[in-house]
Amino acid sequence: MDKVRIDPLVFWLSLAVIVVATLALVIFRDTAEPFLNEMLTGITYNLDWAFQFLTFGLFILLVWLIFSKYGKVKLGEEAPEFSTFSWGAMLFCAGMGTSIMFWSMMEPIYYYTGPPFGIEPGSSTAAEWAVTYGLFHWGISAWCLYALPTVTIAYSIFVKKNHSLKISTACRGVLGKHADGFIGKLIDILVIWSLVGGLGTSLGLGVPMVSAVIGEIFGVEQSLTLSIIIIVIWVIIYSSSAYLGLYKGIRRLSDLNVYMALALAVFVLLAGPTLFILSYFTNSFGLMLQNFAMMSFYTDPVNQGGFPQAWTVFYWAWFAATAPFMGLFVARISRGRTIRELITHVLLWGSVGSWLYFAVFGGYAMNLELTGALDIVGILGESGGPAAIVAILKTLPASFFVLIFFAVLGFIFLATSLDSATYILSAIATKELVGEQEPARWHRLLWGAILAALAISLLLIGGLNVIQTSSVIVSVPVIIIYLLLTVSLVNWLREDYPAIPIQTAQKRGETDGI
Repeated sequence: MDKVRIDPLVFWLSLAVIVVATLALVIFRDTAEPFLNEMLTGITYNLDWAFQFLTFGLFILLVWLIFSKYGKVKLGEEAPEFSTFSWGAMLFCAGMGTSIMFWSMMEPIYYYTGPPFGIEPGSSTAAEWAVTYGLFHWGISAWCLYALPTVTIAYSIFVKKNHSLKISTACRGVLGKHADGFIGKLIDILVIWSLVGGLGTSLGLGVPMVSAVIGEIFGVEQSLTLSIIIIVIWVIIYSSSAYLGLYKGIRRLSDLNVYMALALAVFVLLAGPTLFILSYFTNSFGLMLQNFAMMSFYTDPVNQGGFPQAWTVFYWAWFAATAPFMGLFVARISRGRTIRELITHVLLWGSVGSWLYFAVFGGYAMNLELTGALDIVGILGESGGPAAIVAILKTLPASFFVLIFFAVLGFIFLATSLDSATYILSAIATKELVGEQEPARWHRLLWGAILAALAISLLLIGGLNVIQTSSVIVSVPVIIIYLLLTVSLVNWLREDYPAIPIQTAQKRGETDGI
């Protein structure tokens, strides 16, 4: 088999963009954050309608694909590479990371104190909506943003036989030869930057949270040194996994991740107020289903309270920025699945996993707050989210062991996201991958080192929040990429499976699965 070769233009230009942007943040750190925050506010307020229509439109499109004749189209002739469990584990872990561990506890508290629809903060109505909005933001809509790029990329690789794990190649159905030219290179560089920015978000949440938990375990103060040690340990974990590759490393780490995440959720459910958690989730889930359309289009244009812009639109922009990475990774591991199977599994695995965490951890945190057992609102206001997470975990039985388990899970959760990311970063900067070829090991490890250096340098200047903001700003051109991917997929499907007489279609379906 031929050696895999890097795409020099994409590789060096991406590297240059990341280095220049990081240096700019270091040099102009006093002015960069306010400028980027102003841009972020402008995007969430001026393009709220665009992100709301994009997300709901994808939901309609994916439902149509599931129930149309195209749902039976098989993505490649071979049998699936991975068991359904390993496949689902990898796609969930790549998509969620440590973010779900943090937000499943903190987000309901934020909604309780700053609810939507003009509801009185801290009221019983605010409490009813607290977990409801968490279920909405991390449910079907979020995973629709991940599913569409996944289907188009998988179709490009396994049906159209484009031996390249790139977004530009998946847009060939609409861009034609331009997918290999300047426009294609620009798309790939943009995707790499959005991915690096999305990882900045994961690191920005994960490092302080795990640092706070480890500090509590060992009785040491949170410090920059501790955070850097944590990043170095993460680099060792995910570099080892990335070095072993997709089959030996990432798959096994994801399997372990899901077992541990499930074990922690079951423990909290049984050790906590079980009946309250179950009842509270049921009520919240019903509220979400009843108000799904309203929440999907809520922009609050008259009162301008800012809730949908600060939360819903920000989330859709953040998920859209990281969606090309998710699409590339999940497409790579989905050979042998049908379009219907791929869409339903992405939506269900992702949503059910997220709902489980919000039901259990969100319900547990809200019970502590509502019963007065722990003043989470006060701790959050005075000491921040990581300290509030530690305080919540300390209320559980055998809290010392829970803290250790939580810290280990946090390490593994982010490691699975990061090694998936290094795999995809190196794949985008590789010319082509044939069959079961993987990006070169040195290439994967190099991206791991680049991400670590970026994280530590930004940590030194307190700039992880800045790169998080910049990743959301990148989501604006990603809206155009969504349109290109949609048109590309529809063009390919119509080209490969044109409208033909029913008798002919039936005969053809016997041979190709339609």
